[in-house]
Amino acid sequence: MDLAYIPSPSTGVIDLGPIPLRGYAFCIIIGVFVAVWLGNKRWIARGGRAGTVADIAVWAVPFGLVGGRLYHVITDYQLYFSDGEDWVDAFKIWQGGLGIWGAIALGAVGAWIGCRRRGIPLPAWADALAPGIAVAQACGRWGNWFNQELYGRETDVPWALKISEGPNRVAGTYHPTFLYESLWCIGVALLVVWADRRFKLGHGRAFALYVASYCAGRAWIEYMRVDEAHHILGLRLNVWTALIVFVLAVVYMVISAKVRPGREEIVEPGEPDAPEASDAVEAGDAKSGDAKSADAQTGDVKSEDAVVESDASVEPEASKTQDAAETAKG
Repeated sequence: MDLAYIPSPSTGVIDLGPIPLRGYAFCIIIGVFVAVWLGNKRWIARGGRAGTVADIAVWAVPFGLVGGRLYHVITDYQLYFSDGEDWVDAFKIWQGGLGIWGAIALGAVGAWIGCRRRGIPLPAWADALAPGIAVAQACGRWGNWFNQELYGRETDVPWALKISEGPNRVAGTYHPTFLYESLWCIGVALLVVWADRRFKLGHGRAFALYVASYCAGRAWIEYMRVDEAHHILGLRLNVWTALIVFVLAVVYMVISAKVRPGREEIVEPGEPDAPEASDAVEAGDAKSGDAKSADAQTGDVKSEDAVVESDASVEPEASKTQDAAETAKG
């Protein structure tokens, strides 16, 4: 008898009236929003403008979703194009099936297009977004929990995941690999943030660190999974992918540090909004206006004094003229 385990939801869909809210899609959407929010804060801290990350994400996210789905369908083609399977299911993204490798690869193409349109260096934008992508993956992995998929080997540990009977799955308690990867991604995000602050990573090295550290965790987590997958030399395809991408990311970090050390000084053309400077200008204008008003008031007082003095000087002159006329008559 299992004393403790993580229960699986009885359904991955919640009906909000006529609108079905699918847990898998909801987790992906939450992840995208968190990634953009965190990336925007880091971009502003690097000297960029608010909203730029979201503008480029409009290009990156659709490309990433298409790339992730293509990778999954190509590497698991037997799920859609073998005998007895319906190829239309390849388009049902809400049922699960997004390969992070394809999502990052094709998402980078979309980000490159967006960055090119804004005159922004892609490596700098990727560095700002790197921790957010890791957090987005942490959120997205809970979509697998809703769909009761991608779990590990059978186990009786207290944190085992209980899976119910269903298509292509056997009831039992298994390693919650979705949870392992989610926690690992949170750790990756924290590592990248710390290393970026400590070593001032630039020119794409923060993003490369994210890729390398994620691949290191994905390799051993992937090795635990029991879902159907292609194998090469006894290892799952995604294990080989993680190992190869890990090596490429480390090589990039080493070469980049030698060729382009330091961090970009300017990440976006033009000056970012400076509310403090604007306030200072407005304060200066206000002071100038007060000074002008004071000068005007002072000028009015001086003018009145001049009129009084003028009247005073005119009266003696008129008196002298009148006395001279009386003398002439006499």
